[in-house]
Amino acid sequence: MRNYARFRDKNDVSRAISVIKDLTCLVGNSSKASMKNDMLDFNVIKFFGVNTRTGKVLRPLLVRWKFPSLDWVKINTGGAARGYPGLATCGGIFCGSIGEFIGAFFAFLEVQTSMVAEFYGVIHAMEEAQKMGLTNVGLKCDYALVCAAFTARTNFSWMLRNRWNTYLNYCRKIRFRVTHIFREGNVCADKLANL
Repeated sequence: MRNYARFRDKNDVSRAISVIKDLTCLVGNSSKASMKNDMLDFNVIKFFGVNTRTGKVLRPLLVRWKFPSLDWVKINTGGAARGYPGLATCGGIFCGSIGEFIGAFFAFLEVQTSMVAEFYGVIHAMEEAQKMGLTNVGLKCDYALVCAAFTARTNFSWMLRNRWNTYLNYCRKIRFRVTHIFREGNVCADKLANL
């Protein structure tokens, strides 16, 4: 009898939608969160009667690839994993001071995290730079933690530590600069890393 009383108006979908809209409106209007600035969010929020609060509008920033300084080689690196952890790869591209292609690499890393893949990308790049005998190297990486690892004492996983220290010592012996680059300026290396 109790179930009959509860579900006898089971065809009253409009009443259920009304209750959902009212509760969503109540919770949404009491929240301090802001929406993403896109039309899908706007339409959903308006459907539920929630007052809109747009997110912070960011100023556009010009991001572009620049030639390295005279007699320098620029190396852009990237790493990727399909899952956490997942099948991982890394890649990099070497360019001269007039933008000429010097070389590139790609490596399959088996199952790793994306962070480990990014570090391996830099390790492979420095390995290739050493083989080529490069002495003026500018490394560009879109993973800020990798860039910070060149200046900060970082505790690495055991599988990275020895190789990282080897190439860190190599970087101290040559003219070397490492710079963080936005992902939009690192498209070629990211494409190589995602082959």
